[in-house]
Amino acid sequence: MSLFAKLDERTPLTGRIALGIEYEGTAYCGWQRLKHAPSVQQALEEALAKVARAPVELSASGRTDTGVHASRQIAHFDAPSARTQKAWVMGVNANLPRDIRVQWAVPVSSDFHSRASAIARRYRYVIYNGARAPALDRQLLAWHRTPLDAARMHQAAQVLVGEHDFSAFRAARCQSSTPWRHLHFIEVNRYGPLVVIDVQANAFLHHMIRNIAGTLIAIGDQRYPVEWCGELLAAGVRADAGATAPASGLHFVDARYAAREELPAMPLGPLALAFLGEWSGEREVPIGHYLEQRRARIAEQLAQAQQEGQA
Repeated sequence: MSLFAKLDERTPLTGRIALGIEYEGTAYCGWQRLKHAPSVQQALEEALAKVARAPVELSASGRTDTGVHASRQIAHFDAPSARTQKAWVMGVNANLPRDIRVQWAVPVSSDFHSRASAIARRYRYVIYNGARAPALDRQLLAWHRTPLDAARMHQAAQVLVGEHDFSAFRAARCQSSTPWRHLHFIEVNRYGPLVVIDVQANAFLHHMIRNIAGTLIAIGDQRYPVEWCGELLAAGVRADAGATAPASGLHFVDARYAAREELPAMPLGPLALAFLGEWSGEREVPIGHYLEQRRARIAEQLAQAQQEGQA
């Protein structure tokens, strides 16, 4: 997708629609709608309802926590009214606060689900590493005052790649039925004063990335040896691992789906890392046990639908 692609203002879109969403999470208690606090989901659903003139319910690819940001959150809804692509983007944005924006809207198949259909999710954790805290972009970064060795952090993190029990990096209140996840890659790089942890997996446990980041920071500033990360993973005890890193540094940057869903590609965020030049969907998704099972289920469903169609 070109950054300057024109929005269709003639063809009404109905059925299931996918949205690409960007937001700064500082003022919100996460993605999910809550009764007692503001959420990104609530703000978007209210804006969509004004355009549709009917209630709208959104589902998202990842339920980001309080204070966490997103440059490419994928969500979907079933349109209760026919509106053009321009209306679903510009009309909704006109009714949103300035820290939330819809970047694109496209029709998708009726069985597409932004959360259940996702085969990979990617985050970037951004740390400003300097003796004094920054005045600019402070709500979009974590800050660490002592020197971090990014190469040392990267080396320690490689033991996490693959399918593992991530209990050591799981929040106590995590509601997932299993601690097993397939971590596709994790990279740690320094760009001037910024240290960036770039990580992708099939899914993540509650606070998993922030707990991994806290552990890698403790290794990067020499408090613990490189081997500590592997020892924690093997032991599976959350209390032994590093502190949970601040939410301000965490950005949801991509969600991946089956090839049949052609969602618009965009430069990977956050904006401070745009100079890296990488676009969404460029990396391969490794096939692990989880994805093999997922593809087998999809194949069974397609075969069953074909048999029913022939009956």
